Amino acid sequence: MQAIRKLYFPALAEYIRGGKEASLQHANELGKQLYGFNQEDIIAVHEECMEELAANVEAKDAVKLYHRSFLFLTEVMITCRFKMEVSADCEQQELASAQKFMEMRELMLRSDRSFEKVKNKYENVLQHMDSGIALFDNDGILSFINVQMAKLLDIPRKTLIGCNIREILLHPSLSITTKRTILRLYREMFMKRNRYYEFQHKDGKHLLATVTYGDQLEGDYLFSVKDVSEYKQIEQSALQNDKLAMLGKIAAAIAHEIRNPLTSIRGFIQLLKPYLLEIGKEEYARIILTEIDRANDIIYEFLNSSKPSAPMKQAASIEHLIREVVMLTESESLLRNCEIMVESFQSDAVVSIDIKQVKQVILNLLKNSLDAVEEVQALRRGRIDITLNSDGEYVQIVIKDNGKGMDKATMNKLFDPFFTTKQAGTGLGLSVSYRIIRNHGGTIRVDSEVGSGTAFTIYLPLAE
Repeated sequence: MQAIRKLYFPALAEYIRGGKEASLQHANELGKQLYGFNQEDIIAVHEECMEELAANVEAKDAVKLYHRSFLFLTEVMITCRFKMEVSADCEQQELASAQKFMEMRELMLRSDRSFEKVKNKYENVLQHMDSGIALFDNDGILSFINVQMAKLLDIPRKTLIGCNIREILLHPSLSITTKRTILRLYREMFMKRNRYYEFQHKDGKHLLATVTYGDQLEGDYLFSVKDVSEYKQIEQSALQNDKLAMLGKIAAAIAHEIRNPLTSIRGFIQLLKPYLLEIGKEEYARIILTEIDRANDIIYEFLNSSKPSAPMKQAASIEHLIREVVMLTESESLLRNCEIMVESFQSDAVVSIDIKQVKQVILNLLKNSLDAVEEVQALRRGRIDITLNSDGEYVQIVIKDNGKGMDKATMNKLFDPFFTTKQAGTGLGLSVSYRIIRNHGGTIRVDSEVGSGTAFTIYLPLAE
């Protein structure tokens, strides 16, 4: 049976893929190769192969597929020239031959009905799973592929069945990027025998590939691909919380120890200021005091990032708060030749927040946007659009600028403590903002593209 299948499946699959234009020449050649094999074995192999092929098409097309395959089987059987007991009477020989083909037809129809029952039961489960699934036999030939896997490859399923890896890679509809991905997966999972391999799709999704090797599937290889982007986000969020917790321990341990001597140094510098003035070195005192104040500011940010005070919530109009922050930055935006526009689609939205803390977050994001647009002033005038909206559960505040934008690597580290792209930045402002919004039961998301600006979206729950 295995020897028959090894010859039969690729030839039948190629005939099916050929559609209406398919030639029965392969069936004729196959029949010559199968000369002498038992006819029941050939029919059994045909039925088995058709179950696998029909599992990769819609239910309405399965019956047509079976009817077309009957022509293939008939051609194979005729070419095989089965040895039948031939009587002296030619009429009896013809009747025996006709009876054989009637039996074959009945077997095919019975197989058709049996398959319909099985297919209707399991098709929706396999075809509409969120994971892509492909099954290869022990000869490396693809025998099953579901809808999701075909979507990932962006190729119709019926054109892939019966192909080996080489034929899939040579498929004219396969993109260069997908070919490289398949080669990488083949190297990592089949040559290096890794059971799992995680990679990033061209659309940015994180995918996890899994393979179950032949010894667990009677020689077959089950290959699956699952979208794990949400799990990656959860993992990154947990990692972010770990980093913030670590930052809290560091800040709590060193903040007070550093502030006390800095206060003493600042006092002594002020006492020495008249002496420095006499010898013409007053500039030294100014620089020292400025740097001490800057160090104090950094320590203050350390303390805030380690453990922002619990929000003292009260009901407030979020639109009023936004316009108040815009007024605070209006003079600075004019100096930087930047226009700030506010558009509200939910003017009556009320949130329960710590006004001081949320004002700090919006002010911090606005200052970041002003810095971003200032770096592209030579190309275009700066513009920041603030949009207020609501989905009935959360209020959404979008702060979008037309600045320099960021790449994905920068975006992934944006809320990490100490990470900054500014020369004089501490890398704590956004991590503090992130913590404040999380303490309010909301979240911050960022969307950016190099050269096209950045959009921060703050989600805050509406007041009950």
